[in-house]
Amino acid sequence: MSDIIQLLPDHVANQIAAGEVVQRPASVVKELLENAIDAGATNIKLLLKDAGKTLIQVIDDGKGMSTTDARMCFERHATSKIQKAEDLFNLCTKGFRGEALASIAAIAHIELKTKQESEELGTCIKIEGSKVISQDFISTGKGTSIAVKNLFYNIPARRNFLKSDTVETRHIIDEFQRVALAHPSIAFLLHHNDNEVYHLKNSNLRKRIVAVFGTKMNEKLVPIDEQTDILTIEGFVAKPEFSKRKRGEQFFFVNDRFIKSSYLNHAVVNAFDGLLEQGSHPSYFLYLTVPATTIDINIHPTKTEIKFDNEKALYAMLRATVKHSLGQYNVAPVLDFNRDANLDTPYHFNSKSVSTKSPKISVDPNFNPFKEEVNTTSSSSTYKPQKQAESWEALYTSVAVETQQNQEELFDNQQEVKTQQTFQIQRKYLLSSIKSGVVLINQSLAHQRILYEDFLESITVKEANSQQLLFPVKISFSSKEIEMIYTIKTELENAGFSFDEFTKDSVTIKGIPVSVTESKITIILEELLNDIDLEVPDASFSHFDVMAKSFAKTLSIKTGTQLSEKEQEGLVNDLFSCKDPSTSPFGKPTFKTLTLNEIDNLFNS
Repeated sequence: MSDIIQLLPDHVANQIAAGEVVQRPASVVKELLENAIDAGATNIKLLLKDAGKTLIQVIDDGKGMSTTDARMCFERHATSKIQKAEDLFNLCTKGFRGEALASIAAIAHIELKTKQESEELGTCIKIEGSKVISQDFISTGKGTSIAVKNLFYNIPARRNFLKSDTVETRHIIDEFQRVALAHPSIAFLLHHNDNEVYHLKNSNLRKRIVAVFGTKMNEKLVPIDEQTDILTIEGFVAKPEFSKRKRGEQFFFVNDRFIKSSYLNHAVVNAFDGLLEQGSHPSYFLYLTVPATTIDINIHPTKTEIKFDNEKALYAMLRATVKHSLGQYNVAPVLDFNRDANLDTPYHFNSKSVSTKSPKISVDPNFNPFKEEVNTTSSSSTYKPQKQAESWEALYTSVAVETQQNQEELFDNQQEVKTQQTFQIQRKYLLSSIKSGVVLINQSLAHQRILYEDFLESITVKEANSQQLLFPVKISFSSKEIEMIYTIKTELENAGFSFDEFTKDSVTIKGIPVSVTESKITIILEELLNDIDLEVPDASFSHFDVMAKSFAKTLSIKTGTQLSEKEQEGLVNDLFSCKDPSTSPFGKPTFKTLTLNEIDNLFNS
């Protein structure tokens, strides 16, 4: 029997490795930016075309490479970072496995230009699908320029799996932000299709965060600073009142490397205990410095997950540090979101002193509660009956009226009592009688379905009504969010929004849909951007659908809202006028029916 096991050719092995290292253009951006940082660059430029599908070019002013190194860097497992296995547990650099450039070269056209400061001429190497096409000496400046063109040109199936330019650009900006936030001392420039997206000057940490996420971020930040023997924590958390419904602005960096850690995130959220409304998430930018020997960063291909030696200690210190800073900067008051504002002391009573005099009590000695009517009062008495023809039962009617009404409505024994058709239960559900029994409606989910169909019809079928604002509203967003809003500008205008001006970190709105209030503009747009991020839409109709869902979720009646009898009946009627009243836009049931037989079985079992 002939042998069947053989070694793979290098170009095939590189393509397989590329499947792990290069998932999309953002993966290439991450690897190239990290190489530039490891080279000691102080200025890094990232140039993109067609969301990186046509061109990804990174230019840095680092130390550059020699002619031999320039050729060797494209070989598999070629690295300058480690010499022996023990070095894997004491890493202070970004790339170290020596697979990135070899994998990228296997699936793209690459042009590398590099030069060391001590050399007179640099090196230019061109590679296509792992094959070196040319290698020449050129005149170039110190540093390295590497251009990756036509990504996945020789793997059409992988290229077809890429998302739209909008989505891929968003992933690239995510990676760019993470690298830029980790290294505020390095200047970064990002151009996409010849348009400048970011121009970040070298600065301190606070200025870098503000430059990336907009000037409005400055007022939100609370500094964090703590040093211990095993851990140093610095950075910022956002004030509780600026919490968001999305988790987007949450960044952990360990030894200047972005990581994801649900365990450490739980520590931060725990520190905000009692300060956030349900469903809100804090924003934070936290930089942890630990000894390199106490972590393992080689447990995940993308190196975004890290294993710590002493997780419990880190958790406790992180939680205590954030909690201490929130208290130190007076942003941790005692908050009760269920507090009834009607019970607060009015402002004009704050300065009044408490009276020490006993209240005066007046008694009518002639009052007889057992008389049918009370007609006489003492001339000296201050008591005055509210009604002359009122039985003694009226004295406690105000106490028992609610119980009495509930009994009459529940049992419906008296024909003269007008029975309500709809009841609100715990300010969350509506109970309505039907011929076959009763129907229990979730008021929030039902309203979502109503609004969803209204918005979808307004956006796609008929022209939406817009109300012009007396004073245009200027809202601050990050550059990434501004680009997302600009991408769906047409759809937003179809929904009733009207825009006046776009800048790098703000948008001015002069008109909004009739059903939207001015105070909710920011909330609606933030929720919409988050929903688009999660849905990852590619088709224009998906934008409409996600937009209608987002608007419906944000503007719907929330649990805890008291509805009048008229509002309850209107909600029920509107729900069953919908095309699909049984489910919310997100697939949850809006109502449940309970037949008479099912009710009878509850009492017969």
